[in-house]
Amino acid sequence: MWFLVALLGVLAALLAFAYVRARRAHTRALEERGWLLERERATAAQSAVDAERARIAHDLHDIVSHNVSVMVIQTGAARQVLATEPEQAEAALLAVEAAGRDTMAELRHLLGLLAPKASGEDDDALSPQPSLTRLTELIDRIAFAGLPVEVRISGDPCPLPAGVDATAYRIIQEALTNALKHGDGVKAEVAVRYSSHALRVEVLNTGPSVLTGGRPPAPDGDGRGLLGLKQRVAVYGGQLDARRRIGGGFRVRAKLPLERP
Repeated sequence: MWFLVALLGVLAALLAFAYVRARRAHTRALEERGWLLERERATAAQSAVDAERARIAHDLHDIVSHNVSVMVIQTGAARQVLATEPEQAEAALLAVEAAGRDTMAELRHLLGLLAPKASGEDDDALSPQPSLTRLTELIDRIAFAGLPVEVRISGDPCPLPAGVDATAYRIIQEALTNALKHGDGVKAEVAVRYSSHALRVEVLNTGPSVLTGGRPPAPDGDGRGLLGLKQRVAVYGGQLDARRRIGGGFRVRAKLPLERP
């Protein structure tokens, strides 16, 4: 009897020790799991911050590069005809003023996104997001700066996701800005094609031919603007191709799926 009592006591002690040990292991596992989850959250938050910083940098480049290029070209044109053709000089200066206002409006919108009102209310005075609905304004500015642009819209235009809409606009803006700065100023063509599953955008411009050894009409696609556009398009599962044309000039072509991959 005493032996059985002693044996039960030993077994109870062993079970208690095993329970305490298992409890401690469970607690350590929970602590490690919580640390891992916290680390994953911190990593995800940092990735989101980095992605947002990159997006803001791309937006700033698009806004400043396009509008400042137009302002510089128009100012040069006004200077050349200021004494002989004051009316044309005035028109060029008005274009500079309009480009400056557009720049300030878009920067104000971007800064409004970065630092919203403390009340949480939207600022109705902020400029709308870049959109293909504003394509006519962009084409008019480029044409007035000295580059005729032919536009073709095919398919049935439909409301687009905000990100796709803004990206398509930025592609056309960057391509036309490069054409204005690096092309021969003869002509540019913009094609926008709507379909049920994708939006296709293409921008062509004329320029010296690589076969004749002329100066390249635009960067080979590794500039900050086009690199940023490639990253933007990749976010939406699309494709962007930018290259010189054998016959002369440059081509930018993009396909943006209307359904996320």
